[in-house]
Amino acid sequence: MEIVYTDNNATTKVADEVIKEMLPYFGELYGNPSSMHTFGDQVGKKVKEARQRVADFINADPDEIVFTSCGTESDNAAINAAIKAFPEKKHIITSNVEHPAINNLYKHLQKTMGYEVTFVPVDKKGLLDLDLLYKSMSDNTAIVSLMWANNETGVLFPIEEIAKKANEKGILFHTDAVQAMGKIPIDVKKTGVDMLSFSGHKIHAPKGIGVLYVKKGFKFSPFLIGGHQEKGRRGGTENTVSIIGLGKACELARKNLPIMNTRVRELRDYLQTQLLEKIPGSSVNGDLEQRLPNTLYIGFDAVEGESILLMLDREGICASSGSACTSGSLDPSHVLMAMKVPFKSAHGSIRFSLSHYNTKEEMDIIITTLVPVIQKLRDMSPFWKDGKMV
Repeated sequence: MEIVYTDNNATTKVADEVIKEMLPYFGELYGNPSSMHTFGDQVGKKVKEARQRVADFINADPDEIVFTSCGTESDNAAINAAIKAFPEKKHIITSNVEHPAINNLYKHLQKTMGYEVTFVPVDKKGLLDLDLLYKSMSDNTAIVSLMWANNETGVLFPIEEIAKKANEKGILFHTDAVQAMGKIPIDVKKTGVDMLSFSGHKIHAPKGIGVLYVKKGFKFSPFLIGGHQEKGRRGGTENTVSIIGLGKACELARKNLPIMNTRVRELRDYLQTQLLEKIPGSSVNGDLEQRLPNTLYIGFDAVEGESILLMLDREGICASSGSACTSGSLDPSHVLMAMKVPFKSAHGSIRFSLSHYNTKEEMDIIITTLVPVIQKLRDMSPFWKDGKMV
């Protein structure tokens, strides 16, 4: 069975070019990049090249790049560095639709260290309440941390504008750019963020490698304390092979940005238009304009997202649901609940997230498969009668 993979916001295929770049460092070039001898130094030079490629991708300086294990570590390292830098400040600002790597950490800080956290709400389109955000900034605010793009809806926050407001008030600003990276242009110098997180496996690099950008001038306290690696900002022997792969992936992602914002966007829009036309009682979750070019989070009234996914999976189609059912919860996605999406619609929401590897033929397979799937499920649903939700 051919696989139609449209779950790229969860993880991406490792690009062939990335694998090729990595392979020598699994075998014959196995030296430690921190070693003094030539055998290790040649690996160190390759790590240096990768750091430059990552820096070029976001218009940073190489010294501002810290390699981590993942986006979650990068997020945690950024927040912990901020609260250590300003121990007297006990207020934090974020949104109520963040990834668990942020929201769960803040809830932990509330519970264990007495921090006051403002979880700024979003509207029905998933757009941030900017008035409340700006009113919440105070002299007691240690950090503002907001995702650049929502992982479920793809909705974008105005990061440059928010960073400017935070900078004017002398507040540190961090953005979780895990979902935005490789899909929209990102320039840290232009944007003015103090710290930025992203993860390699979202841009066709391996899993287990992440990046934290730390703006020059910020007194960064290490999250992992150990050796001299990463200029003392993250101890531990470098994940050399994955760092090299990430460097190549950043170089490729930089070249592929125009494709993401033309052909991939067109595929997403085609899929969206066809599904909305062919399936009554369907609607897109999130703003239609301010969103990633690859993401379609679409809801189908009166059906269960888990059932849709299982039936798609039988046909080799990989997508995802905003529902937390796989974790044993009956509650829909916290993002959809924050957007006040009706309960019966929220449970039937499916996310398709594309990459430049996807084709129009694959979109047609999804369309021809999904239309009868929804009809079959609605025929069994007590919430659907005479072509509408009851």
